[in-house]
Amino acid sequence: MALLSTAGPKALRHKRRRDRIRTLAFLAPWLIGFAVFFAYPLLATLYFSFTKYDGFTEPTFTGLKNWSYVLDKYPFFWQGLRNTLWLIVVMVSLRVIFGLGIGLLVTKIKTGVGFFRTVLYLPYLAPPVAATMAFAFLLNPGTGPVNHLLGTLGLPQPGWFTDPSWSKPALTMLAVWGIGDLMVIFMAALLDVPREQYEAAKLDGAGPWQQFRYITFPNITPIVLFAAVTGVIQTTQYYTQAIVASKVASGKIGSPGEPFEPGYPHGSTWTLPQMIYNLGFQRFDTGSACVVAVILFAISMAFTALLLRRKSGFLQED
Repeated sequence: MALLSTAGPKALRHKRRRDRIRTLAFLAPWLIGFAVFFAYPLLATLYFSFTKYDGFTEPTFTGLKNWSYVLDKYPFFWQGLRNTLWLIVVMVSLRVIFGLGIGLLVTKIKTGVGFFRTVLYLPYLAPPVAATMAFAFLLNPGTGPVNHLLGTLGLPQPGWFTDPSWSKPALTMLAVWGIGDLMVIFMAALLDVPREQYEAAKLDGAGPWQQFRYITFPNITPIVLFAAVTGVIQTTQYYTQAIVASKVASGKIGSPGEPFEPGYPHGSTWTLPQMIYNLGFQRFDTGSACVVAVILFAISMAFTALLLRRKSGFLQED
């Protein structure tokens, strides 16, 4: 009887151990990928932000010296932070709104939906450099067709990429133009909303706005959250379009080594990812570049936490 009483717990422990090993085996690809491509780079970046490091020699610990330099002495940090936050708030919001609006429009079209879906998705496939250069040509304040049309209509003709007040709105227009990715995501979510809910709402006398507010939006809230979070992450990495637009507008696009004003005009297109490149690959100040990278990560986490909290609050209200 004693052997039987001890065999039970031992067999149970052995089974639990075997289940844990099996679970870890299934999780191993994700755990290895998380450790190699996320945890280690993040910890290394945080460590290098407290060191003097140029990418070639051994890093030496300097405490908060890099943080003090970036926050107090680097001349473009706060302007780059303001520009990046502006792009996150305005650009991401407009992309989500327009993506959802176009998705709703396309799902309502009865004929030619394939044509409109293709036409609206094609701008997303344009290479970022080519698309930015095309927009810089179209929005050229002197010879661009957009200002020529506005002048013909008697409307104001902005300076666009040559005007500090209009450079970020011009970049936002470029981002909204390539809205095809969000359009497809929202179309899939909208088509997945149960039709019977709309039919019941119509029987209760609900109009289009009530149907959207109480049926469509609650059903696609996770997709809206996904679009917003991924938009924030993409915008914190916003580099190519901003630097190409500033180079084209300043007329310095010809020679790769030709100096030009960062964030032309007047720093209005200067972003934190450009600062990382400037510090890490032009000045070889990897420690200070890691400081900016950590700040960008903190911004992404803060916006993600805020969006998740807003989503949970919205669901509790419903």
